[in-house]
Amino acid sequence: MGIPGRTHLRGANLIGAKLQGADFQEADLVKTNLEGADLRGANLKKADLRGSNLSDTHLLEGKGANLQGANLQEANLQGASLVKTNLEQANLERANLQLANLHLANLKGANLKKANLQVANLEGANLQGAILEEADLYGAGLQEANLQEANLRGANLYGADLHKAYLMRADLEKANLEGANLTGVHDLSIEQVSKVKTLYNAKLDEEILIPLREKYPSLFKGPEE
Repeated sequence: MGIPGRTHLRGANLIGAKLQGADFQEADLVKTNLEGADLRGANLKKADLRGSNLSDTHLLEGKGANLQGANLQEANLQGASLVKTNLEQANLERANLQLANLHLANLKGANLKKANLQVANLEGANLQGAILEEADLYGAGLQEANLQEANLRGANLYGADLHKAYLMRADLEKANLEGANLTGVHDLSIEQVSKVKTLYNAKLDEEILIPLREKYPSLFKGPEE
């Protein structure tokens, strides 16, 4: 489905619009209101969605919508359904993805710096090489997520579930892992974990927990200790 004059949709009101299969490739959708819109199967490759409102939108159908390389800087995607959506190399800096469903989404190389991902579902998502520096992942579900070579410097992972996540060469420097579940994680080294801000109340497998407690006991101390 093509959208005539799609380059003239900047700031448009498309609340609840039915846009299944729409072609928005390279479209100018800056500050467009797409709240509750149905974008299942839509092509938003390299679209400019800076500051747009995509809260409660539906982008899932088959392989999901294509948002590869899209600019979603500071966009509102709160509660959006983004299951299996292709967001490879997308710019989501400071975007609001609170409570978003990103199950099995492709976020390889995406920029999520300072993004709000509180309680977001990222189970099985591909975040390889993604920039998550200072991102808020409070209570996020990251079970079996691919975080290889991801930048998680200063990220807030308080209470996040990383069970069976892949963390080879992930940068965890100054990351807050208080209360996080790190059981069954793959390719996590003691050196990586030694650089985090805290592991207070975090769950870890014994083979890494015991040497960490011996070598870096301060990581397990509470704020009042």
